[in-house]
Amino acid sequence: MRTTLRTGRTAAVLTAVVALTVAGCGGDGDGEGKPEKSGDTKGSAPTSTLQLPKLNGEKVQVAAVWSGPEQENFVRVLDEFEKRTGAEVTFVPAQDPIVNFLGTKIAGGSPPDVAMLPQPGAIQQAVQRKWAKPVGPEAKAQLTKNYSMGWQQIGQVKGEQYGVYYKAANKSLIWYNSAAFENAGAQEPKTWKDFITTAETVSASGVTPVSVAGADGWTLTDWFENIYLSQAGPEKYDQLAQHKIKWTDPSVKAALTTLAELFGKPNLIAGGADGALQTEFPASVTQTFTGGDQPKGAMVFEGDFVTVNIAQTDAKIGTDAKVFPFPAVGAEPPVVTGGDAAVALKDSKGAQALLTFLASPDAAAISAAAGGFLSPNKSLDLAAYPNDVLRDIAKALIASGDDFRFDMSDQMPQSFGGTPGKGFWKALQDFLKNPKNIAGTQQQLESDAAKAYKS
Repeated sequence: MRTTLRTGRTAAVLTAVVALTVAGCGGDGDGEGKPEKSGDTKGSAPTSTLQLPKLNGEKVQVAAVWSGPEQENFVRVLDEFEKRTGAEVTFVPAQDPIVNFLGTKIAGGSPPDVAMLPQPGAIQQAVQRKWAKPVGPEAKAQLTKNYSMGWQQIGQVKGEQYGVYYKAANKSLIWYNSAAFENAGAQEPKTWKDFITTAETVSASGVTPVSVAGADGWTLTDWFENIYLSQAGPEKYDQLAQHKIKWTDPSVKAALTTLAELFGKPNLIAGGADGALQTEFPASVTQTFTGGDQPKGAMVFEGDFVTVNIAQTDAKIGTDAKVFPFPAVGAEPPVVTGGDAAVALKDSKGAQALLTFLASPDAAAISAAAGGFLSPNKSLDLAAYPNDVLRDIAKALIASGDDFRFDMSDQMPQSFGGTPGKGFWKALQDFLKNPKNIAGTQQQLESDAAKAYKS
């Protein structure tokens, strides 16, 4: 699905907001520092005029791949829905890729009422397989009121609304250990060239500069996508996402060559390539913010949801853990977003009522208060976020309107862009292991993509 959205204004807003806010955001005891631990954060919905039907005794199942704090925080939202409607809601833990999980459930005659789908491509597959039900009028009204057209369109297939994007992500952020930076005399970089120089400066101080979650292929695709968007530009980004240009295109070679400037220097990556390939995403974050000024890695790349994992350490966001926008490789810094959409798989009152609730600021406020969450809902009071860092990242997202690009791998067929051990994920894991093999990586990506898009 094509999204004709631009990046320039978002990049400018985000750069200004993060630069101005993060330096002054400390844990001074007024709630503006480190978010509370997920187990301590209750989160409550504000008084609202949102009308939901009474569903006393109706059973509603919701499937998502979330676990740990993400799952716990979402269950609080479902608890509030139960209180308001009288429905009995069950969270169903799903395996990744969720489309395969849902296929098994549907084949067995027991689909969940609602599924949280992490890719536009997964929404398209659910529609093509006649699993998904269109969004009802009440939920549509909430979407029209609370969402920019860009966020509505991402949840559409051929003009019909199927998805409600409940959770967003700004995937163009690099978080860093401020003590390690201060010890090394390092500065926040603005460009990719400066980023590599900063990494070398931190390395010279005796700390490995970059923590990479190579065991999770999706993080590696995010590295590539940010570089590619900034370097090749939005038009090429859209073309590659839709496979209108091949992965053997010179623009892909240029992006991989840039990425190899990091991946090709083992001294810049915590544990080297072998160590990174054994490091899962949560550990890539926690090892950056433990050990004082001698962490295993001084920087870690990923979205605003990193705050959930930082909250599992003793680091305070805004003082011990700071953030800067992904550095510009080309003329503009990139802004890549992601998100999770609620899709009804049953045409029931419970499913449609839940979509309506999830499209409202009431539901978003509960997750926002818990931390590690970013909402595309423009009606959400930013005061719901637990600290200034998240508050201003959210403000930048809303201020961008439609000026963003959605995660490229999430727009692709799931067999290529969203399956562990296959396609895009696997090719970049192999590239991390052997970053000199640029041509071979391109050929593998094109071979896998051609098969996936053809099917």
